[in-house]
Amino acid sequence: MKPVTTEDLKTLYVPPPDSHKGQNGKLLVIGGSHLFHAASLWALTVASRIVDLVHYSSVPENNEMVKNEFRNGIVVPREDVEEYIEEDDAVLIGPGMTRDDETENLTNSLLKKFPRKQWIIDAGALQMMDVPLIPKNAILTPHHKEFERLDSKEHFAAEHRCIVLLKGKEDIAFGPGGETRVIEGGNAGMTKGGTGDVLAGLIAALSCKNDPFLATIVGSFINKKAGDELYKKVGPYFNASDLANQIPNVMRLLS
Repeated sequence: MKPVTTEDLKTLYVPPPDSHKGQNGKLLVIGGSHLFHAASLWALTVASRIVDLVHYSSVPENNEMVKNEFRNGIVVPREDVEEYIEEDDAVLIGPGMTRDDETENLTNSLLKKFPRKQWIIDAGALQMMDVPLIPKNAILTPHHKEFERLDSKEHFAAEHRCIVLLKGKEDIAFGPGGETRVIEGGNAGMTKGGTGDVLAGLIAALSCKNDPFLATIVGSFINKKAGDELYKKVGPYFNASDLANQIPNVMRLLS
């Protein structure tokens, strides 16, 4: 498998100097739950540094948190979420969502209703979705146990015409056309809770203005580079917030 390198970043979209508001991507993040508050906020944190606009839809307490404390996303009530799915370039669903009937019903109803939207499916939504509903070119971000629940076969991406980023010591990206890339790097600090949510937010933001397979492999590459830069400074003693804050520095240096 061919490793991803800085050469792959050369075709990545860069906001033009004369661009205007909204031209550089709009993302909707659907996530969070009464149990998990921070996960969808980490995804929102990194995405808000890349695209022009992030719409955020969660349970009421998380929505209030964004309104009162975070302020880098525009809160969307769940009852209005379909309107914003139509408006935005891509939709990330799943960070912080629990494995229950509510997640299952919401995820599958939206995937079924909006099959032509660019979807990034992560965490709780990934675990509760109906596999036949996976939209074409959707980006799935499972770790190994989640992938086993799906199918655990390398041809899964080609069969379902989607992109799979299998997360591990080395990330492996499988494309709908049979392409496979490996992303090396990373360290023990990236086992911390929330680092996968940062990755999902990063890939989702990049997919707003880039080919989805490119967004996937480059997002994984940048995420690992950010973790490795932090490791040089503090060893494995960093968290998901540190990782989200490091990503813009890495993107600037690599661009």
